[in-house]
Amino acid sequence: MKAPSIKGFGTALKTLTLIPWPFKEDEAFSASLSWFPIVGLLLGLILYGISLPWDILPLPRWPEMIALLMVVADAWITRGLHLDGLADWADSMGSFRGKEKRLSIMKDSSLGVFGGLVLIVALLAKWIAFERLFASGSTIWLLAIFVISRDMLVELMSTLPYARNGEGTAKPFVDQASKKQRIVSHILTLLLCAPFGPLALILLGAAFLETRVFRIRCRIQFGGITGDLLGTAAEMVEISLLIVCAFLGRNILIYTGWGWLI
Repeated sequence: MKAPSIKGFGTALKTLTLIPWPFKEDEAFSASLSWFPIVGLLLGLILYGISLPWDILPLPRWPEMIALLMVVADAWITRGLHLDGLADWADSMGSFRGKEKRLSIMKDSSLGVFGGLVLIVALLAKWIAFERLFASGSTIWLLAIFVISRDMLVELMSTLPYARNGEGTAKPFVDQASKKQRIVSHILTLLLCAPFGPLALILLGAAFLETRVFRIRCRIQFGGITGDLLGTAAEMVEISLLIVCAFLGRNILIYTGWGWLI
Protein backbone atom coordinates (compact mmCIF):
# COMPACT_ATOMS: atom_id res chain seq x y z
CA MET A 1 0.00 0.00 0.00
CA LYS A 2 1.45 3.36 -1.04
CA ALA A 3 2.42 5.68 1.81
CA PRO A 4 0.35 8.90 2.18
CA SER A 5 1.87 11.92 0.43
CA ILE A 6 3.09 14.80 2.61
CA LYS A 7 1.20 17.10 0.24
CA GLY A 8 -1.97 15.46 1.47
CA PHE A 9 -1.07 16.54 4.99
CA GLY A 10 -1.09 20.14 3.81
CA THR A 11 -4.58 19.70 2.38
CA ALA A 12 -5.81 18.08 5.60
CA LEU A 13 -4.24 20.82 7.72
CA LYS A 14 -5.85 23.62 5.71
CA THR A 15 -9.19 21.80 5.65
CA LEU A 16 -9.46 21.11 9.37
CA THR A 17 -7.59 24.10 10.82
CA LEU A 18 -6.48 27.65 10.09
CA ILE A 19 -2.81 26.69 10.55
CA PRO A 20 -0.94 27.83 7.41
CA TRP A 21 0.83 25.34 5.16
CA PRO A 22 3.69 26.99 3.22
CA PHE A 23 4.30 24.12 0.83
CA LYS A 24 2.42 22.66 -2.12
CA GLU A 25 -0.81 20.78 -1.45
CA ASP A 26 -2.06 17.63 -3.15
CA GLU A 27 -4.63 18.30 -5.86
CA ALA A 28 -6.47 15.09 -5.00
CA PHE A 29 -8.66 15.76 -1.95
CA SER A 30 -8.67 12.05 -1.13
CA ALA A 31 -4.93 12.22 -0.41
CA SER A 32 -5.69 14.29 2.70
CA LEU A 33 -7.99 11.78 4.38
CA SER A 34 -5.23 9.49 5.63
CA TRP A 35 -3.75 12.50 7.44
CA PHE A 36 -6.87 13.41 9.41
CA PRO A 37 -5.75 11.52 12.56
CA ILE A 38 -2.36 13.27 12.39
CA VAL A 39 -4.06 16.67 12.26
CA GLY A 40 -6.16 15.53 15.21
CA LEU A 41 -2.95 14.68 17.06
CA LEU A 42 -1.61 18.17 16.31
CA LEU A 43 -4.79 19.77 17.66
CA GLY A 44 -4.56 17.65 20.80
CA LEU A 45 -0.91 18.62 21.28
CA ILE A 46 -1.77 22.32 21.01
CA LEU A 47 -4.47 22.08 23.67
CA TYR A 48 -2.23 19.91 25.84
CA GLY A 49 0.50 22.52 25.43
CA ILE A 50 -1.78 25.19 26.86
CA SER A 51 -1.90 23.30 30.14
CA LEU A 52 1.84 22.59 30.36
CA PRO A 53 3.09 25.94 31.77
CA TRP A 54 0.86 25.45 34.82
CA ASP A 55 2.25 21.94 35.31
CA ILE A 56 5.96 22.74 35.01
CA LEU A 57 6.15 26.32 36.32
CA PRO A 58 5.22 27.71 39.76
CA LEU A 59 2.15 29.50 38.44
CA PRO A 60 -1.13 29.94 40.33
CA ARG A 61 -3.49 27.14 39.27
CA TRP A 62 -6.80 28.33 37.93
CA PRO A 63 -8.42 25.30 36.23
CA GLU A 64 -11.52 27.19 35.10
CA MET A 65 -9.49 29.77 33.20
CA ILE A 66 -7.19 27.15 31.66
CA ALA A 67 -10.27 25.27 30.49
CA LEU A 68 -11.68 28.46 28.98
CA LEU A 69 -8.41 29.03 27.10
CA MET A 70 -8.67 25.50 25.74
CA VAL A 71 -12.26 26.05 24.57
CA VAL A 72 -11.29 29.28 22.83
CA ALA A 73 -8.20 27.71 21.24
CA ASP A 74 -10.20 24.70 20.04
CA ALA A 75 -12.83 26.90 18.39
CA TRP A 76 -10.32 29.36 16.95
CA ILE A 77 -7.85 26.87 15.48
CA THR A 78 -10.65 24.89 13.81
CA ARG A 79 -12.36 28.13 12.70
CA GLY A 80 -15.47 26.95 14.55
CA LEU A 81 -16.14 24.80 11.50
CA HIS A 82 -17.41 21.76 13.37
CA LEU A 83 -19.38 23.83 15.86
CA ASP A 84 -21.09 25.58 12.96
CA GLY A 85 -22.02 22.20 11.50
CA LEU A 86 -23.38 21.05 14.86
CA ALA A 87 -25.57 24.16 15.14
CA ASP A 88 -26.87 23.79 11.57
CA TRP A 89 -27.70 20.13 12.21
CA ALA A 90 -29.58 21.02 15.40
CA ASP A 91 -31.62 23.66 13.56
CA SER A 92 -32.47 21.20 10.81
CA MET A 93 -33.57 18.50 13.23
CA GLY A 94 -35.54 21.01 15.29
CA SER A 95 -37.63 21.87 12.25
CA PHE A 96 -39.25 18.39 12.22
CA ARG A 97 -39.45 18.65 8.42
CA GLY A 98 -38.57 16.37 5.53
CA LYS A 99 -35.17 15.59 4.05
CA GLU A 100 -35.03 18.41 1.48
CA LYS A 101 -36.14 21.01 4.03
CA ARG A 102 -33.56 19.79 6.53
CA LEU A 103 -30.82 20.07 3.91
CA SER A 104 -32.05 23.55 3.03
CA ILE A 105 -32.00 24.66 6.66
CA MET A 106 -28.44 23.38 7.10
CA LYS A 107 -27.34 25.44 4.12
CA ASP A 108 -28.84 28.59 5.63
CA SER A 109 -26.11 30.60 7.39
CA SER A 110 -28.47 32.05 10.02
CA LEU A 111 -28.49 30.60 13.53
CA GLY A 112 -31.78 29.34 14.94
CA VAL A 113 -32.94 28.68 18.48
CA PHE A 114 -32.09 24.97 18.43
CA GLY A 115 -28.65 25.66 17.01
CA GLY A 116 -27.96 28.31 19.63
CA LEU A 117 -29.02 26.05 22.48
CA VAL A 118 -26.90 23.15 21.24
CA LEU A 119 -23.87 25.46 20.87
CA ILE A 120 -24.25 26.63 24.46
CA VAL A 121 -24.52 23.06 25.75
CA ALA A 122 -21.56 21.88 23.61
CA LEU A 123 -19.25 24.68 24.72
CA LEU A 124 -20.29 24.26 28.36
CA ALA A 125 -19.67 20.51 28.17
CA LYS A 126 -16.20 21.11 26.73
CA TRP A 127 -15.36 23.71 29.36
CA ILE A 128 -16.42 21.40 32.21
CA ALA A 129 -14.51 18.44 30.72
CA PHE A 130 -11.34 20.46 30.04
CA GLU A 131 -11.44 21.84 33.59
CA ARG A 132 -11.69 18.40 35.17
CA LEU A 133 -9.02 16.91 32.92
CA PHE A 134 -6.62 19.73 33.83
CA ALA A 135 -7.46 19.59 37.54
CA SER A 136 -6.84 15.84 37.58
CA GLY A 137 -3.62 16.06 35.56
CA SER A 138 -5.13 14.02 32.72
CA THR A 139 -4.91 16.46 29.78
CA ILE A 140 -2.55 14.08 27.96
CA TRP A 141 -5.69 12.17 26.95
CA LEU A 142 -6.64 15.06 24.67
CA LEU A 143 -4.20 13.61 22.15
CA ALA A 144 -6.10 10.32 21.84
CA ILE A 145 -9.50 12.06 21.87
CA PHE A 146 -8.70 14.37 18.97
CA VAL A 147 -7.05 11.61 16.95
CA ILE A 148 -10.13 9.40 17.29
CA SER A 149 -12.65 12.16 16.53
CA ARG A 150 -10.89 13.11 13.27
CA ASP A 151 -10.54 9.48 12.24
CA MET A 152 -14.31 9.08 12.52
CA LEU A 153 -14.74 11.75 9.82
CA VAL A 154 -12.87 9.50 7.41
CA GLU A 155 -15.12 6.60 8.39
CA LEU A 156 -18.20 8.61 7.44
CA MET A 157 -16.78 10.08 4.23
CA SER A 158 -15.69 6.70 2.95
CA THR A 159 -18.96 4.88 3.72
CA LEU A 160 -21.67 7.40 2.80
CA PRO A 161 -22.57 9.25 -0.41
CA TYR A 162 -22.79 13.02 -0.55
CA ALA A 163 -26.34 14.03 0.40
CA ARG A 164 -26.77 17.13 -1.76
CA ASN A 165 -27.34 17.21 -5.50
CA GLY A 166 -25.24 20.35 -5.97
CA GLU A 167 -21.75 21.32 -4.91
CA GLY A 168 -20.54 21.65 -1.34
CA THR A 169 -17.34 22.04 0.63
CA ALA A 170 -17.24 18.37 1.60
CA LYS A 171 -18.34 16.97 -1.77
CA PRO A 172 -14.84 16.50 -3.30
CA PHE A 173 -13.68 14.68 -0.16
CA VAL A 174 -16.71 12.40 -0.04
CA ASP A 175 -16.65 11.67 -3.78
CA GLN A 176 -12.95 10.78 -3.74
CA ALA A 177 -12.92 8.88 -0.45
CA SER A 178 -11.96 5.25 -0.80
CA LYS A 179 -11.47 2.09 1.20
CA LYS A 180 -7.71 2.65 1.08
CA GLN A 181 -7.86 6.00 2.90
CA ARG A 182 -10.26 4.50 5.41
CA ILE A 183 -7.89 1.63 6.21
CA VAL A 184 -4.81 3.86 6.46
CA SER A 185 -6.63 6.32 8.72
CA HIS A 186 -7.82 3.55 11.03
CA ILE A 187 -4.35 1.98 11.19
CA LEU A 188 -2.74 5.33 12.06
CA THR A 189 -5.37 5.90 14.73
CA LEU A 190 -4.71 2.49 16.27
CA LEU A 191 -0.97 3.16 16.32
CA LEU A 192 -1.41 6.60 17.88
CA CYS A 193 -3.84 5.31 20.50
CA ALA A 194 -1.85 2.19 21.38
CA PRO A 195 0.59 3.97 23.78
CA PHE A 196 -2.39 5.01 25.92
CA GLY A 197 -3.22 1.38 26.59
CA PRO A 198 -6.37 -0.78 26.40
CA LEU A 199 -8.62 2.03 27.64
CA ALA A 200 -7.82 4.08 24.53
CA LEU A 201 -8.76 1.13 22.35
CA ILE A 202 -12.04 0.84 24.24
CA LEU A 203 -12.68 4.54 23.62
CA LEU A 204 -11.91 4.00 19.94
CA GLY A 205 -14.42 1.16 19.81
CA ALA A 206 -17.04 3.27 21.55
CA ALA A 207 -16.44 6.14 19.13
CA PHE A 208 -16.74 3.77 16.19
CA LEU A 209 -20.06 2.47 17.51
CA GLU A 210 -21.35 6.02 18.06
CA THR A 211 -20.27 6.94 14.53
CA ARG A 212 -21.98 3.92 13.01
CA VAL A 213 -25.25 4.83 14.74
CA PHE A 214 -24.92 8.41 13.49
CA ARG A 215 -24.14 7.05 10.02
CA ILE A 216 -27.44 5.15 10.01
CA ARG A 217 -29.31 8.29 11.05
CA CYS A 218 -27.60 10.34 8.34
CA ARG A 219 -28.60 7.86 5.66
CA ILE A 220 -32.20 7.73 6.86
CA GLN A 221 -32.73 11.42 7.58
CA PHE A 222 -30.52 13.05 4.93
CA GLY A 223 -29.71 10.38 2.37
CA GLY A 224 -25.98 10.70 2.96
CA ILE A 225 -23.38 13.01 4.46
CA THR A 226 -22.60 16.74 4.19
CA GLY A 227 -19.97 19.04 5.65
CA ASP A 228 -22.34 20.08 8.43
CA LEU A 229 -23.04 16.47 9.34
CA LEU A 230 -19.31 15.73 9.41
CA GLY A 231 -18.82 18.67 11.77
CA THR A 232 -21.64 17.35 13.92
CA ALA A 233 -20.01 13.91 14.09
CA ALA A 234 -16.65 15.39 15.06
CA GLU A 235 -18.20 17.38 17.90
CA MET A 236 -20.36 14.48 19.10
CA VAL A 237 -17.45 12.07 19.29
CA GLU A 238 -15.08 14.64 20.76
CA ILE A 239 -17.49 15.72 23.50
CA SER A 240 -18.53 12.14 24.31
CA LEU A 241 -14.92 11.03 24.81
CA LEU A 242 -14.08 14.19 26.77
CA ILE A 243 -16.94 13.51 29.16
CA VAL A 244 -15.92 9.86 29.65
CA CYS A 245 -12.30 10.79 30.35
CA ALA A 246 -13.30 13.70 32.59
CA PHE A 247 -15.69 11.45 34.51
CA LEU A 248 -12.82 9.09 35.32
CA GLY A 249 -10.75 12.02 36.58
CA ARG A 250 -7.50 11.00 38.24
CA ASN A 251 -8.50 7.36 37.97
CA ILE A 252 -7.82 7.47 34.23
CA LEU A 253 -4.11 7.84 34.98
CA ILE A 254 -4.14 4.35 36.50
CA TYR A 255 -5.17 2.95 33.12
CA THR A 256 -2.83 5.06 31.00
CA GLY A 257 -0.45 2.73 29.20
CA TRP A 258 -0.11 -1.03 29.59
CA GLY A 259 1.78 -1.34 32.88
CA TRP A 260 -1.34 -1.85 34.99
CA LEU A 261 -1.99 -5.15 33.18
CA ILE A 262 1.25 -6.65 34.43
